[in-house]
Amino acid sequence: MQITVTTGTSRPPRGCRLRRLIGGLVLLAACGAPGAELEPMTVTATRSAAPLLATPGNVALIDRAAVETVAPRHASELFWRAPGTWVTLNSGQESLIAIRSPVLAGAGACGAFLVLEDGLPSRPAGFCNVNQLFELNVEQAEALEVVRGPGSALYGTNALHGIINVLMPTPATGADSIRLDAGPSGFLRGRLSGGHWDGDKGFRLTAQAMRDDGWRDQTGHEQAKLNASWLARDGAVERAGAVAGSMLRQETAGYITGLNAYRDPALARSNPNPEAFRDADSLRAWYAWRRLQGDQRLEIRPYFRASRMEFLQHFLPGQPLEENGQVSAGVQLTASQRAGAGRLHYGLDLEFAEGRLEQFQAGETTGLPPAIAATRPQGLHYDYRVRAASVAPWLHWERELGADWTLGLGLRAERLAYDYDNRMLAGNTRDDGSECPGGCLYTRPADRSDAFFNLAPKLSLGWRPVPGQLAWVALRRGFRAPQATELYRLQSNQSVADLDSETLDSLELGWRGYRAGLAWELVGYLMEKNNYIFRDGDGFNVSDGRTRHTGVELSLRWEIVPGLSLQTDQSFARHSWRFDRDVGRGEIIVSGNETDAAPRRFGSTRLAWEDGGGWGAELEWLTMGAYWLNAANSARYPGHDLLHLRLRRALSPQLALGVRVHNLADRAYAERADFAFGQYRYFPGRGRALFVELAWQGR
Repeated sequence: MQITVTTGTSRPPRGCRLRRLIGGLVLLAACGAPGAELEPMTVTATRSAAPLLATPGNVALIDRAAVETVAPRHASELFWRAPGTWVTLNSGQESLIAIRSPVLAGAGACGAFLVLEDGLPSRPAGFCNVNQLFELNVEQAEALEVVRGPGSALYGTNALHGIINVLMPTPATGADSIRLDAGPSGFLRGRLSGGHWDGDKGFRLTAQAMRDDGWRDQTGHEQAKLNASWLARDGAVERAGAVAGSMLRQETAGYITGLNAYRDPALARSNPNPEAFRDADSLRAWYAWRRLQGDQRLEIRPYFRASRMEFLQHFLPGQPLEENGQVSAGVQLTASQRAGAGRLHYGLDLEFAEGRLEQFQAGETTGLPPAIAATRPQGLHYDYRVRAASVAPWLHWERELGADWTLGLGLRAERLAYDYDNRMLAGNTRDDGSECPGGCLYTRPADRSDAFFNLAPKLSLGWRPVPGQLAWVALRRGFRAPQATELYRLQSNQSVADLDSETLDSLELGWRGYRAGLAWELVGYLMEKNNYIFRDGDGFNVSDGRTRHTGVELSLRWEIVPGLSLQTDQSFARHSWRFDRDVGRGEIIVSGNETDAAPRRFGSTRLAWEDGGGWGAELEWLTMGAYWLNAANSARYPGHDLLHLRLRRALSPQLALGVRVHNLADRAYAERADFAFGQYRYFPGRGRALFVELAWQGR
């Protein structure tokens, strides 16, 4: 995928000035002509490249310049540049995602967001991982796209609350570079990208290796990522391929507990679970054959993926060890052509996968009353395999309605089938078949098959009031089929999980535009989610929850004077329960209450400066609003504000020195806060830290 830009030369009439945020936008809209603001391209709207001004729907683009400026050590540092998107930093490289949603955890969380690499899902349907961002080379991406809200009409299951598409450098777009950076707590990282392109064929290799001893006790980790791609063009035919892999070896930290514990420097650095760890490896490969002839486009892309993970579940009594993995293969068929008075995009996605999971507890459960500890026995808890197959035809048709209006219609039909094979005794006994007093907690269903069929429609209407602007209304449905772990990793005597697919219906109104020195996007939305999957007070996985999500998002890019720019991405939202339930452990859901881990406001504002002589600077202000920590809305995190400073100095045309200061004001804060089992729990945020980078960029 090639990122291109277009420019204009006209300027606004005299008197058009930005007075206030929204008022200024309205005034500039009335002034008319487009200006010289960059207009990026995107691939996720119709699964083919299209100008953003021709895309009736929200797409946030984080470009290569932003990736290089932030030089993220963790994916969470980048997504502040996409409104409505919050990626939390847990421990090491772990994360949780929120896109027009609360931060989701537990049953119903995994798979609520679709993560893509170059338009290909990084994991097979049904075998999600909430931490899957650490498998992708976000730190060296050419660009990242974020679609907020449902995207299932084109991408299927898991594109429920949003899509993250990591676009890697290609032989035709990548730039040669070597980057070395270092920081406190033994942080060292090397990144390189190199390749060759002669206009018709070439290759590119992008890789990084990183080591960090961790600022908290016994939290070091090592990570390596590799992406290799090749591309060849011969007239109307293009052939491409890519291989990607990742490796993570991590010592993991748990929550610190106690009200405002993150404000205590000694507690913040402590690790209550020094025995915890996570080891993970992944591999992905694909080949694409493309033909572009006239107004017809055809792409055939077969692919292969594999991953494995082993980690200690330090957050559970007894601390069982989980080992999981998956192998999958499939093919994406994509085509587009003129159809009547419009253009038709259509395709077929086929996928086959096999996943496995084992859970083993080495010792007896301690720290609980004897009667409860006895329900969590020593030994093997789960050992199963699941085969999955999915087939999904889809189409998207768009046409012009006069000179200023565009209509878009889309539909996807998807069937996902599971074949579950239990490799040990069915029921909730110990692994030797003996009974636990009162019944063992872990339940294994007997062998079974399940299938889920979903339809995802989409309708959009776009209006171009003046050149350089687009307003739109969009209706979309997203869906998420139950994941394998929700169906077959059961507890508390639940022999069968009778679950439905989650659905999310969305109404969105938006307006974006470009003018000389100014670009903006203003979006409002209302979403209703049904069949929300969660664990009830009996410990059963059920799917009868409902939530409502409403909000407004704003992106603004303003070049104040040449070399000085202001950028802001803000989100204002309310996420609420729409049902009543006692879910146990002191948690009571009341309809109308706000969901936990869902701030009403958060965002970032950045002031960037370049002097044209090799100096550059960026000051970033992050604002996290207060949010509830439990469903009953009785425990709360007060929010925080952070400042990050980034400086760059060109030492030569190809060599530059960069300095990054994290948490400039040295504020005490929590990366993520929680309330469970009657106590406040936090992943503490890091204090002030200085990082230095030396970067060489090829011509």
